[in-house]
Amino acid sequence: MRILGISAFYHDSAAALIEDGVIIAAAQEERFTRKKHDAGFPAEAVQYCLSEAGVDMKDVDYVAFYDKPFLKFERLLETYLSFAPSGFRSFKTAIPVWLKEKLFQKDLLRKEFKKYDPDFDWMNKLLFAEHHQSHAASAFYPSPFEEAVILTMDGVGEWATTSVAIGRGNKMEMVKEIHFPHSLGLLYSAFTYYTGFRVNSGEYKVMGLAPYGEPKYKDLIMDNIIDVKDDGSFRLDMSYFNYCTGLTMTNQKFADLFGKPVRGRDGEDLEQFHMDIAASVQAVTEEVVLRLTRSLREEYGIENLCLAGGVALNCVANGKILRDGAFKNIWVQPAAGDAGGALGAALAAHYHHKGAERVADTGKDFMRGSYLGPVFEQSDIEERLKKAGAVFETLSDDETIQKTADAMASERAIGWMQGRMEFGPRALGGRSIIADPRSPKMQKILNLKVKYRESFRPFAPSVLREDVGEWFDHDQDSPYMLMVADVHKNKQKEMSDDEKALFGIEKLNVPRSEIPAITHVDYSARIQTIHTDTNPRFHAVVSAFKERTGCPVSVNTSFNVRGEPIVCTPEDAFRCFMGTELDNLVVGNCFLKKEDQDEKLALDYKNAFELD
Repeated sequence: MRILGISAFYHDSAAALIEDGVIIAAAQEERFTRKKHDAGFPAEAVQYCLSEAGVDMKDVDYVAFYDKPFLKFERLLETYLSFAPSGFRSFKTAIPVWLKEKLFQKDLLRKEFKKYDPDFDWMNKLLFAEHHQSHAASAFYPSPFEEAVILTMDGVGEWATTSVAIGRGNKMEMVKEIHFPHSLGLLYSAFTYYTGFRVNSGEYKVMGLAPYGEPKYKDLIMDNIIDVKDDGSFRLDMSYFNYCTGLTMTNQKFADLFGKPVRGRDGEDLEQFHMDIAASVQAVTEEVVLRLTRSLREEYGIENLCLAGGVALNCVANGKILRDGAFKNIWVQPAAGDAGGALGAALAAHYHHKGAERVADTGKDFMRGSYLGPVFEQSDIEERLKKAGAVFETLSDDETIQKTADAMASERAIGWMQGRMEFGPRALGGRSIIADPRSPKMQKILNLKVKYRESFRPFAPSVLREDVGEWFDHDQDSPYMLMVADVHKNKQKEMSDDEKALFGIEKLNVPRSEIPAITHVDYSARIQTIHTDTNPRFHAVVSAFKERTGCPVSVNTSFNVRGEPIVCTPEDAFRCFMGTELDNLVVGNCFLKKEDQDEKLALDYKNAFELD
């Protein structure tokens, strides 16, 4: 039984293919088209999934779409009617697009799939799941749990913005929902907009900015904007927002509450005020999710929690849920956003529509490390790099590991492309930039000269699973970089009184641990544990680095520049290498040095992509 899952037409389109419940392939369309957050029909991702399985569309039993367009259209109409006559301009903008494209998505999907198979039986093969059902299925069914509470939090699906389901075996029952316009995801996006970042893209910047500030406005938000009950349920005061009827997220009343206008995206410096705003909305978010998780544990008595939806990518909140201890075990879908809805739709069709049996393997999930994208054979890599004009040497497996570890220990920044591409927003050692975390200058170098992004942005550590407890206040698996914990006390460096008195970005240049390149200003780090069973090659190179330095940790950031999708192919990797100040590129067993390359092939990547 083969089921193809699709998410499309809003942002982060993706495709995923399962076979008898086993995840065969999954990828976001942006990785192929090179358009960040590509919302179009995921034609190339579909083709990849089919080719990875070695099948054609006629061999696919069902196609499952991740939400129900008619319910979304119903919400759109009801919202505009509720707020009429306000918002006519927004209504006038949205309705033609809906009538032309989105309302008739079934017909659009039918036409797309007939390109693959003229005899595609869309009447019987095409299935639709609800948005939060897709998210919940993506979290529960690949998890290692036989039974779990499933919490989904995002901007909005059809109507639901927060939902709770109970998963047992092959069944999943939705038991609670909070509906639009009351949304924790949209609240966070409103503050993303207010602080000058792009909605549906810059939320993680707000999370990264928060430790530079103090949550001075938390009470102001809780007293005026959001009413949170003891059980975590909430309502927003919509008089502060524009997203129901306007073309912006917030309005003048919102700005007046905080005493400053919306920060412009270009040319306006971040002030301490913006850092305090970020810290405040982060604190409110954590307060809401902790009240939710505590009440859910008490109500249902189940010790396992699964998380999905865009809010589940808030790894700082996830870490606090884990340390809070209400749930014994937590599992977060690595593609928690809309891309993961493609996988969830396929899994929902398999278990709900077909009633397939499910066996949970306690202690191990079914995401295969989230390495579900394309892989390239060594001979193909060499041919592609030669055509691109690259100068490289081809090494043995062991030589590749040893030379890469040597380069890391020499404070060289390395583009690392190995094995299958990751599914989801995080680079996990398949398409990563790696470097020495002990270097006090590495964070600034990578931000300003490689990633071309804001200097405040933190970098994540990848650490050998067997060593994580010695270096961090965390001793559990965290393979998907979705948990934040502090650097271990015995690795921290005490700050002087003068250093403690610094404000905001001034804190950035103070080394505060033995691994300063991945230690955020509050001593926290977004941890990925490296496992031999899912990524033996990455484990080997960090192990070799540990042999040289005693440090079992690598800087790990996504292999791209600001605004660019993570690299997919060897050509993508070489272009990014030549457009940045990366020192080395390692693709398969091909080892490249920047100083050996033809200077004529250098690219200007600094302004090649739109601000994200």
